[in-house]
Amino acid sequence: MKASSGDQGSPPCFLRFPRPVRVVSGAEAELKCVVLGEPPPVVVWEKGGQQLAASERLSFPADGAEHGLLLSGALPTDAGVYVCRARNAAGEAYAAAAITVLEPPASEPEPQPAERPLPPPGSGEGAPVFLTGPRSQWVLRGAEVVLMCRAGGLPEPTLYWEKDGMALDEVWDSSHFALEPGRAEDGPGASLALRIFAARLPDSGVYVCHARNAHGHAQAGALLQVQQPPESPPADPDEAPAPVVEPLKCAPKTFWVNEGKHAKFRCYVMGKPEPEIEWHWEGLPLLPDRRRLMYRDRDGGFVLKVLYCQAKDRGLYVCAARNSAGQTLSAVQLHVKEPRLRFTRPLQDVEGREHGIAVLECKVPNSRIPTAWFREDQRLLPCRKYEQIEEGTVRRLIIHRLKADDDGVYLCEMRGRVRTVANVTVKGPILKRLPRKLDVLEGENAVLLVETLEAGVQGRWSHDGEELPAICQTTSGHMHALVLPGVTREDAGEVTFSLGNSRTTALLRVKCVKHSPPGPPVSAEMFKGQKNTVLLTWKPPEPAPETPFIYRLERQEVGSEDWIQCFSIEKAGAVEVPGDCVPSEGDYRFRICAVSGHGRSPHVVFHGSAHLVPTARLVAGLEDVQVYNGEDAVFSLDLSTIIQGTWFLNGEELKSNEPEGQVEPGALRYHVEQKGLQHRLILHAVRHQDSGALVGFSCPGVQDSAALTIQESPVHILSPQNKVSLTFTTSDRVVLTCELSRVDFPATWYKDGQKVEESELLVVKMDGRKHRLILPEAKVQDSGEFECRTEGVSAFFDVTVQDPPVHIVDPREHVFVHAITSECVMLACEVDREDAPVRWYKDGQEVEENDFVVLESEGPHRRLVLPATQPSDGGEFQCVAGDERAYFTVTITDVSSWIVYPSGKVYVAAVRLERVVLTCELCRPWAEVRWTKDGEEVVESPALLLQKEDTIRRLVLPAVQLEDSGEYLCEIDDESASFTVTVTEPPVRILYPRDEVALIAVTLECVVLMCELSREDAAVRWYKDGLEVEESESLVLERDGPRCRLVLPAAQPEDGGEFVCDAGDDSAFFTVTVTAPPERIVHPAARSLDLHFGAPGRVELRCEVAPAGSQVRWYKDGLEVEASDALQLGAEGPTRTLTLPHAQPEDAGEYVCETRDEAITFNVILAEPPVQFLAPETAPSPLCVAPGEPVVLSCELSRAGAPVIWSHNGKPMQEGEGLELHAEGPRRVLCIQAAGPAHAGHYTCQSGAAPGAPSLSFTVQVAEPLPVKLVSELTPLTVHEGDDATFRCEVSPPDADVTWLRNGAVVTPEPRVEMAQNGSSRILTLRGCQLEDAGTVTVHAGSTATSARLHVRETELLFLRRLQDVRAEEGQDVCLEVETGRVGAVGAVRWVRGGQPLPHDSRLSMAQDGHIHRLFIHGVVLADQGTYGCESHHDRTLARLSVRPRQLRVLRPLEDVTISEGGSATFQLELSQEGVTGEWARGGVRLHPGPKCQIHSEGQSHRLVLSGLGLADSGCVSFTADSLRCAARLVVREVPVTIVREPQDLEVTEGDTATFECELSQALADVTWEKDGRALTPSPRLRLQALGTRRLLQLRRCGHSDAGTYSCAVGTARAGPVRLTVRDRTVAVLSELRSVSAREGGSATFECTVSEAETTGRWELGGRPLRPGARVRIRQEGKKHILVLSELRAEDAGEVRFQAGPAQSLALLEVEALPLQMCRRPPREKTILVGRRAVLEVTVSRSGGHVCWLREGAELCPGDKYEMRSHGPTHSLVIHDVRPEDQGTYCCQAGQDSAHTRLLVEGE
Repeated sequence: MKASSGDQGSPPCFLRFPRPVRVVSGAEAELKCVVLGEPPPVVVWEKGGQQLAASERLSFPADGAEHGLLLSGALPTDAGVYVCRARNAAGEAYAAAAITVLEPPASEPEPQPAERPLPPPGSGEGAPVFLTGPRSQWVLRGAEVVLMCRAGGLPEPTLYWEKDGMALDEVWDSSHFALEPGRAEDGPGASLALRIFAARLPDSGVYVCHARNAHGHAQAGALLQVQQPPESPPADPDEAPAPVVEPLKCAPKTFWVNEGKHAKFRCYVMGKPEPEIEWHWEGLPLLPDRRRLMYRDRDGGFVLKVLYCQAKDRGLYVCAARNSAGQTLSAVQLHVKEPRLRFTRPLQDVEGREHGIAVLECKVPNSRIPTAWFREDQRLLPCRKYEQIEEGTVRRLIIHRLKADDDGVYLCEMRGRVRTVANVTVKGPILKRLPRKLDVLEGENAVLLVETLEAGVQGRWSHDGEELPAICQTTSGHMHALVLPGVTREDAGEVTFSLGNSRTTALLRVKCVKHSPPGPPVSAEMFKGQKNTVLLTWKPPEPAPETPFIYRLERQEVGSEDWIQCFSIEKAGAVEVPGDCVPSEGDYRFRICAVSGHGRSPHVVFHGSAHLVPTARLVAGLEDVQVYNGEDAVFSLDLSTIIQGTWFLNGEELKSNEPEGQVEPGALRYHVEQKGLQHRLILHAVRHQDSGALVGFSCPGVQDSAALTIQESPVHILSPQNKVSLTFTTSDRVVLTCELSRVDFPATWYKDGQKVEESELLVVKMDGRKHRLILPEAKVQDSGEFECRTEGVSAFFDVTVQDPPVHIVDPREHVFVHAITSECVMLACEVDREDAPVRWYKDGQEVEENDFVVLESEGPHRRLVLPATQPSDGGEFQCVAGDERAYFTVTITDVSSWIVYPSGKVYVAAVRLERVVLTCELCRPWAEVRWTKDGEEVVESPALLLQKEDTIRRLVLPAVQLEDSGEYLCEIDDESASFTVTVTEPPVRILYPRDEVALIAVTLECVVLMCELSREDAAVRWYKDGLEVEESESLVLERDGPRCRLVLPAAQPEDGGEFVCDAGDDSAFFTVTVTAPPERIVHPAARSLDLHFGAPGRVELRCEVAPAGSQVRWYKDGLEVEASDALQLGAEGPTRTLTLPHAQPEDAGEYVCETRDEAITFNVILAEPPVQFLAPETAPSPLCVAPGEPVVLSCELSRAGAPVIWSHNGKPMQEGEGLELHAEGPRRVLCIQAAGPAHAGHYTCQSGAAPGAPSLSFTVQVAEPLPVKLVSELTPLTVHEGDDATFRCEVSPPDADVTWLRNGAVVTPEPRVEMAQNGSSRILTLRGCQLEDAGTVTVHAGSTATSARLHVRETELLFLRRLQDVRAEEGQDVCLEVETGRVGAVGAVRWVRGGQPLPHDSRLSMAQDGHIHRLFIHGVVLADQGTYGCESHHDRTLARLSVRPRQLRVLRPLEDVTISEGGSATFQLELSQEGVTGEWARGGVRLHPGPKCQIHSEGQSHRLVLSGLGLADSGCVSFTADSLRCAARLVVREVPVTIVREPQDLEVTEGDTATFECELSQALADVTWEKDGRALTPSPRLRLQALGTRRLLQLRRCGHSDAGTYSCAVGTARAGPVRLTVRDRTVAVLSELRSVSAREGGSATFECTVSEAETTGRWELGGRPLRPGARVRIRQEGKKHILVLSELRAEDAGEVRFQAGPAQSLALLEVEALPLQMCRRPPREKTILVGRRAVLEVTVSRSGGHVCWLREGAELCPGDKYEMRSHGPTHSLVIHDVRPEDQGTYCCQAGQDSAHTRLLVEGE
């Protein structure tokens, strides 16, 4: 609602609208709203256009601004739309809401009709409510799971299930689950059970049951966790066996992480059914704990996160995935990089009881290394709970009052983010606490788990202190789960689980997801059926919004820009808007939008407008009016609504379309007004003949009339209406005027109640209606109250006559005066009038003259004198003259206290070489002080400066030293100010190096580590690898001033490491790496030697190395040797030896001598003794074995390398066919794997082939052969296409023959088929299995056989690029595309829709291009909308096809048109469809064909032609058809403006005003003025004016910079350029300066008058320019220029010059100097010690005065002995190195004044 007038308050406004209500018949319905307004509005309720009245069932409760409608026992006939209408004098507002009355549900008959059962919970009207929610479960793999939920609501809600936010059919095959609806006899409400068959590990997750009906949506969730049974075989025979981590076929990836950092491994696995994931570390399965987190991210990846990695975490991490189709692995090798600087003792895991303490302790390598404590990523600060202790290198954290949330990972961190980690376990009722924080996206599910010590206990879940409902909680054994499905922003906060006194808390953080507002309503139409009523219809948005929303209807009066809300409607459909819903009659347009919690949709405007007229009622009617002759008569009435009406005068209708009118020419004039609800008729200057006129008013529903009566008017005062206050200055002319209503009517003047009498000083005049009182020259006594009185009415004038204002000439600034007790103080003030009164004030109180305060007045000078001041006389004084004030601040200091600051002892702490200033403030500037340090007077020097400045005394130490510490006193008389100065050394800083230095050196090279300090005497300590170094021959510490060095004269590799130069406050770090020089073998030159020795005997191996100190290692046959009695290692100079004193044959072999870079090989050969058989010592007895059993024959030789020959029954034997020959050192072994009858006989082992060589014989006996049989059976195999299949079995005896068959056919060797035998094992291998290789494999051994099945699985056909959702418009072609991992056979994939194969349709076509499979849908229709899928035997992908109806589009839109006034414009557009009917509009008003408007439509083209256009026709032209709207801009340009008269050239004098003028062809046009091509803008000196068609440019106070060329432009027309010439203004001096003589300290005034008033002058004194300041005042009074110089000094004398332009005037200023006097004298007698310095000081009356120093009458000259100093008015004589002969009388002469001092010298 808009306010109808600015002075009638505010119209009603709804703060809260009534909400629609649904009730069951017989129940109570209530509507409430809150409405405000000024005055408070009257509220009525209506239904069907009729006002409702209170009754037994209907009441209207009100509480302040809240109004309600209460309906008891609602009936179906009470249903409908109820309107709340609020009205006051400023306007009205309304709001509507619907009441729906539902029939109660029919109840089943009960056996006992006397008792009526209560309705079940949740079965009432409204949104769904869960009666029973699903319960969280923990089950073993393979178990069956049933999740059950039940919900109530009316209508009965629809139930469906989701897993982890996805539909069940998108996660599982239909064979894995079943949905079982409940039965009616099971209980009230709707129920739906989810049954999961043979639960698998991937089935773990959050399951949410949704309940939805027309009134809302509810959801409840539960957690399902499927666990692996311990060591149990799989329940499903099709599933793979227990997971085994197979060896990797390729090298794993490598991942490096710094110690203390996190490592994150992510594994993305695809497969169907969904694979199960297991993580392994070093072959062992991993379970989640505090530092190992396992979870699945939002993208479906499986994540293992290792927190705060330590060295023990390094190793191989494997992600193993498996399902019924197979398994796969992915591995990564984790390396943990350890820091150079480590904790000496790391943290250890600790345990603690709840409410007890836990102590964590570690050690750092250096006590000065700072550390910080963390609990995971939270920094811990010292407090009562976390006590942090540092004792040397020990760092200790004590956690007090342990609670469950203290359980976690703790870290101690030192410089460089080096960390040590430990777990703190808190033992208590809660075993597994909540996570500290949980981040969840809005709309996702939140799951929180707690594990307790005892099973079956009941805990309490709360959210921000409020207990959570039981439906989202589950307890099962030790586990407690809280499931919050679909979290919102309101769910964020603290979630707490409490169990007795134990509690754990998690911070739930909900990350907001951006939601889109609802779409706009569609098919909005307006119907104008009944009179004064409009019907609006629309349809819901497409697609339907996911969140609840309402519709908001708004109206707009045509011609207005404001939209005002009408209704808020919940359901789409129709609404009828009656005329009573608008505040005033007019044409109205309507628009509608959809509003939800996520925003508002765009508005949809109903096409067209409707004329609505509110029904009016008379609120305040017309009343008869009586007025005097000649006055205005006003008739008014108030209506209940804003509506137009008609006025009548004596039955004749008055025209209301004109602001003013006349009944007939020369007759009564009238004025009609309407302001909101009020209508007024004003009859101007009525006459006697108008008396008795009848005034009437008529509008729909209202008629009223009143009469006009005219009375003879008495005289009254027209002006002034109120009392007038006037202020004048003496001598002003005063005129008081009083205007009466009647001409020449007498009136009388009074002053202060007394009738005035005319005289020369007071004149009374009458002129028609006006009466005047004139005072030709006003005086102060003329002030008073004047009254003009006539016929009982009076006009009053309050006249005040004042003297002219008084101005204070001096001082103009705040004056500060300092004085001491008993001193005379004078405050002076100069005014500009001698007779001006002034008043003096002190601290706000007026001062009165007395013995202590004297007030003086001399001409324009006013003085306040304090003859003998006291401290109480201090304060702020004011001299008040008129409206101006002069301020004085007087400070009186008691001489009993000379020192003003400091008042107490001052302590100064400084660092060596810092500047120190000690300041003492005195009460008087001439007072002398004495500075002492520790009781001795200080002597000024470059290192100690004494300064004086007014009342300030300073002692300055420019660069303070340690010896400057002490107590300093500033003494004067018996007073002193104390300063205690403490000087300390500055903190030591390392200037070089600033960063860590890395040095690389070669062994024996000299290494120098240099560190430069900020202080020479600073102490440093050197550390290596955390331990302090000690000076030795190999490590030298040097010091050279601020430079400290650590020298390694001959560095060795072990000298490498981290060195630290610690200076206490700072440290420098060096990393030293020492590498050895190349170590070479110089002799012998050959790198391989063959050496022969006899055994036993002495063997010596020798070589020479360089450098001589090189280390060598000796190896024999690849193994490093160690020195012993039998093997001696020697080193002498560069020679290295290996000696075998008693070499044995076994010492023969390959010896290697190896340095770091080279090696030499010695092949030592020892002559051996004859070979002998050592064991067995005697011939062995015969050996009897059974057939098939192994036979082992062995013997031992005296030499390990001796060859032997085995023979059987005299025939040599060769290895093979079950016969193995071994040599194990000196042992020789013959092994027969399976003995047979042929193996019986005599075996001989002979040493060598020489005749007579030693030999050993064995006898073997073999029993009868054993029957052939199968020891083990074949195992069924399942392999993938292309893999190898291997079948294995065991037979007895080992040499038994077997036969292989495949599908009944004997298998023979071929390239793809391999048969092998290994002992008793028989192996059949099929290479590169194909699908056709599947079948039965059989092996026969003797009379036994075994078979196994070979299954060949097709290689998985997986989708690499999955389907994407597609949106299309009806009639378009759509292509759905997927990409597979391999090229599949034809028909390997199939396309489905809604889970069913695609029907045969000519519009559907499928194509395959290698890996790419496509589905084409030609010319989609709305029925094609749905879910499409592409399936293979191993994978499936789904996508949604959305088809929107064919949209009407613009092919060629409207284009903006710009034409000149009077022309025609054509708008044309082309649509995508033919036969569309649309509407053209301009400025929102529909256009109809006519003489100036032509509308054409042909096929898809629509054209609009507008002719005879004017400027007012500019605006927006639009075309609307259905939901399409296209608009363009119509711009009508006016006829170009021309310049009728151009500006002319001007010539002006400097300082005058220049005016350029031009005339245009039109009055309404903007002109741009330019100067020298640049546009001009208004300023205080430049004014731009428009007078009708004339345009003026006015330049005030012209200067030479204003000269130039000027031009003006309007549109495309230009005028000019014209020239402005500025002449110089001639300035002459009319009154010359006069020379002035004045005394020092006085003032001098110079005046000069010039011929021009607006001339700027310049003053100079002695050739120096003068500027206003404390002693210089410059002002200008018209043509007069004045210079005032105050507080004159002798050096001010000189020539005064005034210059204004070329004119100038000169004068002289003479200043008479005052005699020089001494203000402060030196002491009459002064005693000085021999060798010290004597200082004599005087202060004279002014600065710059000359003084002369004499000794015994002889003038002293400056030199090494005597030094004369001058500082302002203070002069000093300094006598250096005082000697006894310097004793005597010294005199100081200043002008005619002199002072004597007797100098006494003591000592020696």
